[in-house]
Parts: sequence; structure tokens; C-alpha cells
Amino acid sequence: MSHFFAYLSRMKFIRRWGLMRNTQPENIQEHTARVAMIAHALAVIKNRFYHGQVDPARTAVLALYHDASEVLTGDLPTPVKYFNPDMRATYQKIETQAVKKLFDMLPEKLKEDYRSILIGDESEKEHRALVKAADKLCAYLKCLEEISAGNPEFSKAEQSLRKTVEAINLPEVGYFLDTFVPSFKLTLDELE
Repeated sequence: MSHFFAYLSRMKFIRRWGLMRNTQPENIQEHTARVAMIAHALAVIKNRFYHGQVDPARTAVLALYHDASEVLTGDLPTPVKYFNPDMRATYQKIETQAVKKLFDMLPEKLKEDYRSILIGDESEKEHRALVKAADKLCAYLKCLEEISAGNPEFSKAEQSLRKTVEAINLPEVGYFLDTFVPSFKLTLDELE
């Protein structure tokens, strides 16, 4: 018997943005789906416009599991996670142990199929960079949505994340920012 997917099903219970008042709560399962969609789009954009050769489907799969360890650790708020270098290093160790624990739950015959997804593989650096960029973009989009809903709680985070995503040195991120992000500032009626 394996508890792997039973643990992953608990992603819906892990809330994000725990230190902030949210107009619309977000859990890591919802966040992960959005990251997978945007990571897939970034891979497609990279291939179509910037001579990339990454697999969009593989990028999406990696994104689906990018926060899997949080079913064991919870979602540590960014200000806590990055409080200082020691805190960040300690949290990385905790995340690594959580991923290992999840991985060890898999049946032996499936471990090789999930090893590179959960633990990582040097050959997938480009894919993982797109997932990381998509993760940051999703955090930025959450801020835009909260501000649009009249929640000033996310104003400072929006400013910080805007600088972060604008500084990502991937042209596909710039394309996404220019092409898709402005629509997130519109109402439903304005989208028509």
C-alpha cells in the first residue's frame, strides 16, 4: 500500500498567503494548476518565438509537483522563509527531507518514473527555470487579483513581485507579461 497520492490529495487543505487577508483564499492545489498552465505556456512561447527546444508537457508535469513537499511542511510564508540565509537554508533542508519522504512512499517499481519529477535532474534545468518563473508570475497575478478586488493588503507584495518578474532574464516571461498580464487588471465586462 502507498500513501503517496493520499498525501498529494491533501494539497487542497494547504492555504497560501497565510499572513495576509485574502478576498479569495488560495490553496496549493489551485496554485499548482495555475503554475502548470503558465509553465506550459512559457515553454510554448520559448519554443515558438525564442528558438527553444523544451517539452511543454514535461514542464507542466514538473510544475504539478513543484510544491508537493508542502503537504508535509505546509506553506511557509515568504517573509519567514527568506527572513535570513540561515532560515532559508534550514527550510531548504526541511523541503528536501519532505520530498524524500514523499518519494519513499512510492512503490519501488514506480520510483524511477518519479525520481526526476520529485528530486530533480540536471538535464531539466531549462524546464525547472520555466516552472520557477511561472511560480513567481502566479504570485504576481494573485496580487493583481487581490488589488483589483479592493484588497490593499497585497499592494506591497505586488510591487515587490512586479520587480521580481520583470527581472527574470527569460524573454518568454517578458512576452507573457506584455501579452497576457494586462488582462488581469480588467473586469469581466472589460474582457469582452
